[in-house]
Amino acid sequence: MKPILLTILFLFVPKLCISQVSKNNELILSQTDKFVYLDSTNQETKSKNYLYIRVIRDSKLNKKRYAVQEYYRSGEMRMEGTSETNSGNTKEGIFTYYYKNTNKKSLTNYVKGRENGIDLEWYENGSKKLEGEYIEDEKKMTAIHKINQFWDENGVPKIVDGNGIFEDKDENGYEKGEVKNGFKDGIWEGSFKNSKCTYKETYKNGKLISGESVDNNNISYNYTEIETKPEFKSGIMDFYKYLSKNYRLPNMPQGTKGKVYITFVVDKDGKIVEPRVLRDLGYGTGEEAIRVLNNCDKWTPAKQRGQEVRCSYSLPISIQN
Repeated sequence: MKPILLTILFLFVPKLCISQVSKNNELILSQTDKFVYLDSTNQETKSKNYLYIRVIRDSKLNKKRYAVQEYYRSGEMRMEGTSETNSGNTKEGIFTYYYKNTNKKSLTNYVKGRENGIDLEWYENGSKKLEGEYIEDEKKMTAIHKINQFWDENGVPKIVDGNGIFEDKDENGYEKGEVKNGFKDGIWEGSFKNSKCTYKETYKNGKLISGESVDNNNISYNYTEIETKPEFKSGIMDFYKYLSKNYRLPNMPQGTKGKVYITFVVDKDGKIVEPRVLRDLGYGTGEEAIRVLNNCDKWTPAKQRGQEVRCSYSLPISIQN
């Protein structure tokens, strides 16, 4: 067997894009641009029922940052920002989201793909909703959301200088609780529209102490973290070893090197499902990656508010013959 070098990097799948839309809602692209279709979960799809279009400008060029945007299927801009990777998977700098009526929805700063710094939100009617910021915990690679000002849809201030009651209902669900000195404090309650899940959480100075969620079957789950990532049961290093040991380098010209881009889902049972090749080197390099993933042992599934959930990953594999 020929030697193979695998360099593996896991990325959660926040995705980005850029493009321009003509008066006829046609995307205008150059030869160096790339575009993909996205489904309701913001994952790439080939389905005719896509909801969004993502374009990465100059993705085929070697640049420090790539301009990215997303558009609603109807042609209105949904998001714009920049990424440090030509796949658009690492948000960097200011990202602005829009409603279909073209009004701003939110503006958030990102550092190395994580929310960090300014956070502003607006209602669909254009009135201010929230002024806040994300304060990163570098050790945990997470961020605490600080709310400085909050208004209801009628423009009435509900949180002033970091103190008051937050209560909001949008397309994702409902949430209510007290804010002290900018941070969640005491009992917070909420629900998710799509899953019909409800939850009650206790906070102190913005940090979650404990929580309990109830699913649509009235089963309760206790937790101390809002979400956890899926994990290979024997550890991530063993997963790397598994890939290196089991990937069989296809018959390809000597000196061939590059990356194979794969996405997959870890389902609620911890099984890898829906593996797809986004880009490969030819010679069967993508098919071999799919074969290896399909034979992989089960993972510990991701959890949100104590409940097991499906989680998508992107997996770039660097190959050198």
